[in-house]
Amino acid sequence: MSSAHRPDHRRNDPRSADRAALRTERPAAHRSSNSAGLRHVLTHLITPLLMCIGMGLAYLGAFANPAPHHLPVAIVGSGRSSQLLAQSINDKAHGDLEVRTVGDRGAAMDQLKHQDIFGAYVMKAKVDAGGATGGATGDARDSGPELLVATAGSDTSASVVQKIFTPLAAQQGAPLKVTDVAPTAKDDPTGQGIFFLLVAISIGSYASVAVIGGAGAVLPLRLRAALAVGTSFVVGLIGTAFAGPVFHLVDHGLWGVWGMGWLYSAGILLIGTGLHTFLKRWTTLGVMALFVMLNFTSSGGIFRPEMQNGFFAALHSFWNGAGFVEGTRSQVYFADHGLAGHIWTLAGWLVVGLLMVGVAGLAERKRRTDEATSAANAAAVAAAAVAATVPERAARQETEQRRRMEQSGQTGQTGQTGQTRQSGQMEGSAESEEEMEEAVGV
Repeated sequence: MSSAHRPDHRRNDPRSADRAALRTERPAAHRSSNSAGLRHVLTHLITPLLMCIGMGLAYLGAFANPAPHHLPVAIVGSGRSSQLLAQSINDKAHGDLEVRTVGDRGAAMDQLKHQDIFGAYVMKAKVDAGGATGGATGDARDSGPELLVATAGSDTSASVVQKIFTPLAAQQGAPLKVTDVAPTAKDDPTGQGIFFLLVAISIGSYASVAVIGGAGAVLPLRLRAALAVGTSFVVGLIGTAFAGPVFHLVDHGLWGVWGMGWLYSAGILLIGTGLHTFLKRWTTLGVMALFVMLNFTSSGGIFRPEMQNGFFAALHSFWNGAGFVEGTRSQVYFADHGLAGHIWTLAGWLVVGLLMVGVAGLAERKRRTDEATSAANAAAVAAAAVAATVPERAARQETEQRRRMEQSGQTGQTGQTGQTRQSGQMEGSAESEEEMEEAVGV
């Protein structure tokens, strides 16, 4: 007999078939793994793309085309000429300005310091040698027009007001004198340092939310809330250091700045910690929408609400970023005027954060109860399955063995029958143990 293998021996070899199947399965498994990984990456790319869309809509919608909307200004004077000038400017402004008249320069300065107006135009008048206005003596001289502004309230609003009244002064044939009744700190000439302080505190707060919610997810909610409060304390101190000794944005009232910074940061951290229970990996997008997209744009740090559209102007009246910026301005530059209202705004957001944590605590407690109930039910079902399956299987096997013995006609062989029965019982017992192991494994 020839020892040469037929050509179909290798093709019929089971080991060759296994190797061929393995080679076929490996590329398929590799493609499946790549597909799953690609889906995972694409799913996570949704978050930054939504951030891009949200930031573009928020920032460009708020800052791209600033224009005055009912910006309050005043004409100083009580005569008919002042009233006619105010009416003329109102008619030409078409709602961009709200021009009123005030009796004298002192009243105009008070309204500027209370931020009731953002510019006051003092018309050209005759002033005698003693400084009295309206003198008719031979030694009277002309007093040029003057514009009163308060750059600490908003440098951009002051610039807009100056652009409005400069041509008017030119028509009177005199240069416009600009007087700042509420100047900013020497190291913050534009007054926008407070806004960038808001940005720093906000980033420290909402970034900490991601850490506490992610890395601290295994901790009890009350401990996560305590971490949020403690972190806000530190963030407030860091912000105060930036405002005072580091960049000299403010020259007094640092403890008040820290208090408002702590209230602001604590509100963000508690709200974010509570939201993480529900939003999970979408929490970062949620807190960015609340405390970056809608917050920075409505804070009034760059443009006051009178220079923005109605949506962001409405948010300015109650959003927490506006409470911090306007509260800091009020304390540092405007003798605490309106400070209480801004503090109540920040306290309101803190209360919202506490309520959010409370709701999250109830939700987590319900979730733990449901999980414990499900686990108990699953254990009970498994135990019942084992208890019902094993005895029934053993009894069925014993009945089947007896029927076989009767059919074989070996009733006279007592020893052999006993041995067979014992063997059957041992096999049944082994199969019962195997069935129990399978049931417990399931």
